[in-house]
Amino acid sequence: MSQNTFFTREPVVNKKRAITANRLIVHSPSIADAAGALNAASEYWPAQYPVFLSFGRLVPTPELMGWQAPPNAHIEIPAQTLGYPQTQALLPLLQEAGIGVCLTWFTQTVVLPPDVNWRFVLIDGRKNPTPTGSPGLSLAWGLSDVPAFKQAIASGYDGASGWFFLNGNPPAKELSANHAQIVRLLNLVRKNGEIRDIENVLKQDVALSYKLLRYINSAGFGLMVEIQSFRHAVSILGYDKLNKWLSLLLVTASRDPGAPAMMQTAIARGRFMEQIGAILFDESACDNLFITGAFSMLSLLLGASIQAVLDELLLPESVTDALLYDQGDYAQILRLARSCESFDYGALARVADELRLTAEQVNRAHLAALGFADSLQT
Repeated sequence: MSQNTFFTREPVVNKKRAITANRLIVHSPSIADAAGALNAASEYWPAQYPVFLSFGRLVPTPELMGWQAPPNAHIEIPAQTLGYPQTQALLPLLQEAGIGVCLTWFTQTVVLPPDVNWRFVLIDGRKNPTPTGSPGLSLAWGLSDVPAFKQAIASGYDGASGWFFLNGNPPAKELSANHAQIVRLLNLVRKNGEIRDIENVLKQDVALSYKLLRYINSAGFGLMVEIQSFRHAVSILGYDKLNKWLSLLLVTASRDPGAPAMMQTAIARGRFMEQIGAILFDESACDNLFITGAFSMLSLLLGASIQAVLDELLLPESVTDALLYDQGDYAQILRLARSCESFDYGALARVADELRLTAEQVNRAHLAALGFADSLQT
């Protein structure tokens, strides 16, 4: 059954570490079950970037054609399965349906079938220092950290897939002036400060004001009217909702060229926790769940210790307990969000079971969160 199927993910980035695709790993007992789970979540499919579909250790078979694949889907074909009759039967069906294919685990010894357009090629960068002979855009996988990524790019790779960017970053330092300004805004809003005082802070950074209004007017917010000013936003939304969107500004304030993948991760975690919170908590908790997920990446995004950042912010105990001590009501949902980022889906399934969530509920929240995070990328 598709209820045994869970999705996990990793980002795909180019040479400049900008998001270029998402890799979705479908953990399922069979290809037929995988197709059923994908169909069940089709309404929430992320459409901003290409999506690579990996089926883990399963051999891709024609049963996959039971899935109504979106236009941006690319099916991963492991090089080890190219000699299997079922995979050989699937390839022409995919081509006929106009579904892209991505070759994975390519090595120089692989014998490729004729007339297949391998636009993307995933290669184990640990075993293959250079992408020699790659029949498409070469993406390194399995890199340990940022220095390993830089070496892979210098060796000829076109990009990479994975979570390498979470490791090997510069050591933490003090908050920058730009970040401190947003923290000041957040604290004013959390204390229900005077609108004129908040507007005065925003006027000192026109780019910040523009970004805030763009986020609030995004499709993800679901407003029926366009917000024209901060004062208008307060009258329509109130301080609690604005607190969430200012928190989003803090997460996206980094000017590091390598930040987009971290921003996507932070926003996706936040949105996922908000979506799951709508099932498990009262509506009043959802904004703080979003902030918890988004702020779980602050240390990397801002280049400062999480303790130093939280010391400057006026946040509820439920948020700080989860972020600092992995305790409290939100901690388990944060663990669930992080488990969506692991190839080993066992932890994801266990936490979902502890929270009495179905695989379908988790998968839908996961895809919706990823689509939302991608929609805010510029």
